[in-house]
Amino acid sequence: MIERKSFLLRMDRELLDAVQRWANDDLRSLNGHIEFLLRRALIAEGRAPKQTPLSRGDSPGASAAVLPADDDDGRTPDDGGGSKP
Repeated sequence: MIERKSFLLRMDRELLDAVQRWANDDLRSLNGHIEFLLRRALIAEGRAPKQTPLSRGDSPGASAAVLPADDDDGRTPDDGGGSKP
């Protein structure tokens, strides 16, 4: 099982309210949605470990998809990508 670490996060009230509304819309807990957003940001910036799940999939409405490693051409194995043309 993945070790989970707790920590205090301070943020502007309006930002928190906006993230809470988004989490509610996606049927996630606030904590789960913040973790989802952080994982997505790490993947987008190329800073996440390979095969990092976008979501742990343990909250309602969460996607358990795993994003493939970036091949620079933007294609995934599902659309015939993976190797460069």
